[in-house]
Amino acid sequence: MDNKEPMIEKTELPPETPWEPERQAHYSSRPKLGNSGPSKLRQQFNRGMTYFLVIAASLLFYFALLRLTNISRVFQNIFTVLKPVIYGCVFAYLLNPIVKQIDKYLFPVLDQKLKKPGQAKNASRAVGILAAIVLLLVLITTLCNLLIPELYSSIRNLVLTLPKQLNDLVDELSEVKLDDSTTSTLLKNAMKEGTDMLLNWLRTDLMGKANELMSNLTVGVLNIVSEIFNAVIGLIVSIYILFSKELFVRQSKKCVYAVLSARHANMVLHLTTKSNEIFGGFIIGKIIDSAIIGVLCFVGLSILKMPYAMLVSVIVGVTNVIPFFGPYIGAIPSTILIMLANPIQGVYFILFILVLQQFDGNILGPKILGNSTGLSAFWVIVAILLGGGLFGFAGMIMGVPTFAVLYYIVQMLVNSHLERKSLPTGSENYDTMSYVDDEGTYYRSQILEDDSHSGLD
Repeated sequence: MDNKEPMIEKTELPPETPWEPERQAHYSSRPKLGNSGPSKLRQQFNRGMTYFLVIAASLLFYFALLRLTNISRVFQNIFTVLKPVIYGCVFAYLLNPIVKQIDKYLFPVLDQKLKKPGQAKNASRAVGILAAIVLLLVLITTLCNLLIPELYSSIRNLVLTLPKQLNDLVDELSEVKLDDSTTSTLLKNAMKEGTDMLLNWLRTDLMGKANELMSNLTVGVLNIVSEIFNAVIGLIVSIYILFSKELFVRQSKKCVYAVLSARHANMVLHLTTKSNEIFGGFIIGKIIDSAIIGVLCFVGLSILKMPYAMLVSVIVGVTNVIPFFGPYIGAIPSTILIMLANPIQGVYFILFILVLQQFDGNILGPKILGNSTGLSAFWVIVAILLGGGLFGFAGMIMGVPTFAVLYYIVQMLVNSHLERKSLPTGSENYDTMSYVDDEGTYYRSQILEDDSHSGLD
């Protein structure tokens, strides 16, 4: 039996490869995160972290309520420091429509003549911003030249003649002769008490308020100078905002998509667009409408030769910015001023302001504003009362568009739930005779059926 050596397979090594340039490793580029899913340890850690964050947030909320005054003071300080930036955002928002219109017509012309990339866009934007700033400064200068002398003259005449007018009014009331009936006695006592209260107010409260106003005049002047300085810086900030508005929009959109899911991000962007549409249409339209009403009021009062024409027109124009209540807020003190000078002209002014507000409410306002808010008169009143009660004059103006956005969100949520249940979304479909049975089937009333057949639906 032959002894053979065991066969051993020989493995040959691969031949040496020639030299190649250095290649990047697979992990040199940034790897994708979150593909393999969290491990069990990570899941337990996330659950514990959730509990910790909930408890920590509850404690922070509790201590925040205890230190609410200090926190509000911190926010007030931040608001004061950033006031020029806030002014800049407001100016940029108001001037943006002018810049957009100039870009719309000027950019195509410059794009054909300027071949360098981006040069036409920058030139068009610079011209638009310059035109908007110049228009704003010209408007402010013109208004100051027209209003300040007239306002000074009106207020000076008011201060000089008001005491005499009030005394004459008191004398006329005290000289009214009535018979000796019980009603006449009550009227006499009421007029006597009223005149005494008016005289006491003139001698004590009015003089005290005047002295307080004079003592605070220096502080008021310093505050006005500070606000003007903040407004000038804000105008400069608005130039940078208008130049880079597309960049800011893209960055904000990028952050929204990064933080939220796609569905929630699209919802946030939709609400942002809708809010901009409501606020822009309401604020800019209301400013134009109030300016026209102020001019018409001044022209009408000048034709009727009424006193304090410029002062009253400014009051009526400024208060007209407030929806619904604005005309009455401006008309009441204006009527009192004119009646003190001439009672008959005060009556004429009431008739004139009623005609003017009817023109504004039925013709001019709908033409300019349209249905920018989508609110009924009832909700407008609620928004004004709520906003004015919480934030004063600014709340009365901004309360309506803010409430309109909230109303739109609620309406969208309600309609979404109705659509999921295959129910109609129109409010007209839910009269007293329409109903939904226990199985979720909607039944229309006979009135709605008749209206739909007759083409009224």
